Amino acid sequence: MPIKHISKSAIDKAGNILAKEKFQTYEEWESSDAIFDEFRQAHLQPLTSTTIALQNWFRADNASYIIVQRLKRKPQILRKLKRLNTRLTQLQDIGGLRVIVDQNSDVDKLIEYITSKLKQQTSIVVKRIVDYREKGRDDSGYRAAHIVMERDGVFLELQIRSRIQHYWAELIERTSVIYGYVIKELEGDRRVINYFKDLSNLFYLIETGQQPDSSQKIDIERSRIEAETIINESDTKNILSGYVNEGIVKTLVDKEKRTGESNFNNWIFIFNWNQGIFVDWTNVSLNPDEAIKSYVEYENKYPADKGFEVVLVGTSSVANVRETHSHYFGLAQQSNILETLNESIVGFSNQMDIDVGARQILQTMERRRYWGRKSVSIDTLKNHYCQDILTFESSLNTLIERELVCKPSNKGVSLNIKKKGDILSYL
Repeated sequence: MPIKHISKSAIDKAGNILAKEKFQTYEEWESSDAIFDEFRQAHLQPLTSTTIALQNWFRADNASYIIVQRLKRKPQILRKLKRLNTRLTQLQDIGGLRVIVDQNSDVDKLIEYITSKLKQQTSIVVKRIVDYREKGRDDSGYRAAHIVMERDGVFLELQIRSRIQHYWAELIERTSVIYGYVIKELEGDRRVINYFKDLSNLFYLIETGQQPDSSQKIDIERSRIEAETIINESDTKNILSGYVNEGIVKTLVDKEKRTGESNFNNWIFIFNWNQGIFVDWTNVSLNPDEAIKSYVEYENKYPADKGFEVVLVGTSSVANVRETHSHYFGLAQQSNILETLNESIVGFSNQMDIDVGARQILQTMERRRYWGRKSVSIDTLKNHYCQDILTFESSLNTLIERELVCKPSNKGVSLNIKKKGDILSYL
């Protein structure tokens, strides 16, 4: 039992009372709410310990995976209990971890790597591996692989996605807010849900080296137009700006540096979906009691039914959240609510293939026409033209590795003329 002084039946009863609003008195609701919060809190320490363990394994083996944890939000949990008619103690994803890898084949490698590591210790037990990648979920088209684990009497779920699978998932998150219905939970018009399911299937074809034929492209475009019309006519439609706010990331990184040299931090983000902006972000204690207390206080202060989203995220670097939860920071702005298939392909290629810093470097060099023999010193590029790019070194190395930028000498770099078409597509 995760909470020794509270029985499983009492926890399940509390979840049922809250999800189905079956309480008769305020005292009954208050008691159920307290049990719910305590049960959710029981996941935080095992979750954090597991995230840090994985993080240390990655570092020791020179693996470059980004991992971020989150404690599931109360409104999400209650909706899931009501929708699935399940028990609170049966939920496996209250404590969740997310890793984004480059390609679908990398998901297999990471599953093998993590499961082999877990076999070498006894504190974490792998309960099952659930793989939605090949067929996608029947209802929504969702694709990812999940490793369900148990630690200290609670379930934890590690979610592993390729970048294309993640791009689709983030796109559906933001579209849901604009539409006013949670599409991944099968809310709203079935035609909108089916569009995203069909798009997921086409993404899978592309990711596995196949190409959609002309009839499939025509069908998905027809479906997109129909879904967009439905969303535009929705009474719950929200108008959100679509820009990617990298300034917020820089502010968060600066704030993280001021908090000290901790290898891991808990953050609470408060997002206002009515306006598409952050209300606040704050660094909270690693102590589970204190962290949950802050989490509950913010959830009560900023209720979900008023358009707010409060999320508790744990990470070794707050900049990772930009990768794992990009829908908070905006997807690339489009004239349409839903992208065409070609826009989606360009979108996940350009956004996921290289990072934002790398695109900014390309923009700067192209604007100043540093092509071919006309080069610029790395010092000048870093300290004068790109001084606001926090990831300058790693971003530049990525461009050099992909041969988008040439480095004929130790001091100078220039854009590769032979890759001009690729470079312009990123811009």
